[in-house]
Amino acid sequence: MQTAQRNSLRLLQWMMVASLALPLALFVFASAVSWVSIRETADREIERALDVAHEHALKVFETIDRSLSEVAEIVRGVPDADIIAREQALHLRLKQLVASLPQVKSVWIFDAKGHALVNSLVVPPPAIDFSDRDYFKSHVAGDIGTYIGEALTPRPPYQGAAFFGVSRRRPSEDGGFAGVLQASVFPEYFENYYARIGREPGSYFALGRTDGAVLARFPAIDRDIRLDPNGPIEKVVAADPTADLVTVTSPTDGIERRLGYRRLAEYPIYVGAGLETSAIRARWLSTVSQHLIFGAPATALLFALLGLALRRTRHLHFEAEKREAAEEALKHGQRLEALGRLTGGVAHDFNNLLTVIRASVDLLRRPDLPEPRRLRYIDAISDTVTRAAKLTGQLLAFARRQTLKPEVFDVGRSVQTLSEMIGTLIGSRIEIVILGPEEPCFVNADAGQFETAIINMAVNARDAMEDRGRLTIAVGMAASLPNAAPLPQNPYGYVAVSVADTGIGIPPDQLERIFEPFFTTKQAGHGTGLGLSQVFGFAKQSGGEVVVASEVGKGSIFTLYLPRTAGGGQSLQMLRADASAIDGRGTSVLLVEDNAEVGQFAADALTDLGYTTRLVGSGAHALEELAAGADRFDVVFTDVVMPGMTGLELAQEIRRRHADLPVVLTSGYSHVLSEHGSYGFELLQKPYSVEQLSSALHRVVRSRKVRRANAVT
Repeated sequence: MQTAQRNSLRLLQWMMVASLALPLALFVFASAVSWVSIRETADREIERALDVAHEHALKVFETIDRSLSEVAEIVRGVPDADIIAREQALHLRLKQLVASLPQVKSVWIFDAKGHALVNSLVVPPPAIDFSDRDYFKSHVAGDIGTYIGEALTPRPPYQGAAFFGVSRRRPSEDGGFAGVLQASVFPEYFENYYARIGREPGSYFALGRTDGAVLARFPAIDRDIRLDPNGPIEKVVAADPTADLVTVTSPTDGIERRLGYRRLAEYPIYVGAGLETSAIRARWLSTVSQHLIFGAPATALLFALLGLALRRTRHLHFEAEKREAAEEALKHGQRLEALGRLTGGVAHDFNNLLTVIRASVDLLRRPDLPEPRRLRYIDAISDTVTRAAKLTGQLLAFARRQTLKPEVFDVGRSVQTLSEMIGTLIGSRIEIVILGPEEPCFVNADAGQFETAIINMAVNARDAMEDRGRLTIAVGMAASLPNAAPLPQNPYGYVAVSVADTGIGIPPDQLERIFEPFFTTKQAGHGTGLGLSQVFGFAKQSGGEVVVASEVGKGSIFTLYLPRTAGGGQSLQMLRADASAIDGRGTSVLLVEDNAEVGQFAADALTDLGYTTRLVGSGAHALEELAAGADRFDVVFTDVVMPGMTGLELAQEIRRRHADLPVVLTSGYSHVLSEHGSYGFELLQKPYSVEQLSSALHRVVRSRKVRRANAVT
């Protein structure tokens, strides 16, 4: 009996101990798991924040580097005296550059003695010696590339926030030291950015040089900071100079942090991001305290439920990660498929064109070739080159990189020409129906923008049909615009181009917003929302309209209206292509072309037509020829894309020095022309024929003679 009682008491004692030990063990275990999880979460947050800060800093310094490269190109080979002479224009250029870069305070051009030739702040700059600044001294001994200086305060009379310099050496023509190009960068720009992304308690960001000088920091400290080479942070960086994630106590404020750092590629700069360990512990204590408030009896149950929920959550996250990876692989495959379709179509077309050219050339090499066949092969080569140039122009127009101008063209013919490219873009599973007009439909509009608008509507229809259905493009006439707004109507009517699909349609509540920029109903990564806004803007700027009719489940019809032009004449480019070569006897041409083969071809062609030509290989040599006697030339014919001074800069300089001397530009592609146009100069697109070249030169020379005759009378 006693034995049984003792056993019962012993069992009760063990149960009492177990009632305390089990919750305590579970609590310790839960606390340990929670600590590890919070540490891992904090490390991931630090890594993500470091990714954001690193990408931001890299883009900022690359942008500043490109801006200094642009300034270097502007003043390359320009003596100090010429820079001073162009001070007002250069000041405005630098001021415009600074206005586009919120991180830059000012941009400077210094001579070899440290005096400012021009800056973006004032004209003229005060005569102050800056040769003692680190951003100047570092370049005197030799070319070290891009130099990033220490944080500095403005020197009177300049005021404002502190800055650090990003500078480059300005070489002279013989490779010597001609001065320095420098951009003053706001540290507070980085600090403000870090303040916006560092919203978590205890967040920390820093931007510093490899020598330990801190350029920007969050939280900010109102004093200069330079890390001790023998300090804890520098020792960690020395052990792994590229990137690492460590726990370290800052010698600046004595706070222990979990800190990640990463070096910027090609720059002597480190970016750091971290969290205070006290903030990480606070997260852990907050989590652990939730277990304590329920007491020991509820802790075991809560821990079991949390363990089950944790396993469930981990499983769900694992499944979500697998699904996200599969979706990303699908999107990547779709992008590759679309790119492959377009690339395959273009490669097919170009290979066909090249086959014709190659076969014609091989046949022309045969001896005793009859004259009719020789002429036929020559015509085949000429026609094929024209088709290749047209295909290139369509691709540039699709990429919105073409230099575009209004011209008269047949809408029906343009749509027929685009049909092959549209077929390549939308895929073989969508049927394309082209309904042409009964008569030519001419408009005076931007042909490249028109083609882009049609392609945008076709791609939008493709997405609505999910790569399966029928796309119908119809061209017809309309007496007036479909809207009831009191707009002035075109007396010749309008040309209507409708793009109809058999897709899912557009809900009525979205019809009012589909033309808004960046509005899209597609998933992230499937569209920018700019396609239909381009169509809307093109229609309005051309004096037309775009309307849409849609029914959910049955498809949509987009109709573009453009003012019709009276008459059935050819476009300006077609007239040029069909024109005959013009005799150039008595006309002198200054030919500027950096490509020797292209330049020699143009010179030989003009010489055969009777022109007197002078071929030079750069804009600088052209200015030297004009300085020796501009009256020797009747016209200047220059390529746009050239090293050093571009053809557009040369043309603007000729306009400034010799306002009466006409200039004809030529280019296969230039991003400057695509963004800003030709600034009023005559433009001849490459590839050009001898007839087009002589016609363009004859036109501008004749205009010059007419102006002179009118001035005399």
